[in-house]
Amino acid sequence: MSEAPGPVTLRRALSGAEEYLARRGIDRSRFEAELILSQALGLSRIQLYMDLDRPLTSAERERALELVARRGKREPLAYVLGEWGFRRLTLKTDARALVPRPETEILVERALALIEQLESPRVLDVGTGSGAIALALADEHPGARVVALDSSPGAIALARENAEACKLEIELRQGDIREPIEGRFDLVVANPPYVLPEEIETLEPEVRDWEPREALVGVGVSEALAGRGRELLVPGGRLAVELGEGQQAAYAALLVDLGYEDVTISPDLTGRERVVEARWP
Repeated sequence: MSEAPGPVTLRRALSGAEEYLARRGIDRSRFEAELILSQALGLSRIQLYMDLDRPLTSAERERALELVARRGKREPLAYVLGEWGFRRLTLKTDARALVPRPETEILVERALALIEQLESPRVLDVGTGSGAIALALADEHPGARVVALDSSPGAIALARENAEACKLEIELRQGDIREPIEGRFDLVVANPPYVLPEEIETLEPEVRDWEPREALVGVGVSEALAGRGRELLVPGGRLAVELGEGQQAAYAALLVDLGYEDVTISPDLTGRERVVEARWP
């Protein structure tokens, strides 16, 4: 937001933030300026427009400038805001884990459908990150006993903070899918790292430069998940995995080769193939 003579009103702050973000390559600059100013000032977006001529205090200006500058460096909006909506939850978000994606809500939807007939299903969420999948399942299927696994201590800490804030009970474990895991499960669900190393430089700066690389790039992780699922699932247990575009058919074929049955592929809201599901016989 540029400096100019006279008081900085909400109107000027919004306009300046929008122009600055647009120059920095942010597509939805007005919308994001509204969200950032709302966060900085503790107001709803509607409240911003109810008093556009109110001057900002010095503290408000400093806070707004700080957040707008962070977004201008292409830090993910969710990290700048410090929270992000995922299904019915509002989750704390920072650089310890990936930003929860709208397409991952489809994975949760499919997972819920797979366990809806079970009173107390035991669920393993592999690579929980912020805890989004595990917490959404615990929230929307109160009988579910959810174990959330991640190899990152930072991600586990963030998921714990989110569980406490949402007042939801999940079991958090630090570990890797390739290591021994105690228990058998009715459902193993995962959004594993699926970006290929050669693809990382093609991603948007928000993803490439800010989100944890180990949560993005992971050659062989989804294959390891398929193999371990045979040991971790109870007879008739289900596997549900979100994958990147174009990876579903090969993964479905792998699951068939490994002995899984009822292998299906579900699309996301845009119609793109997204989630591969299977049943262990």
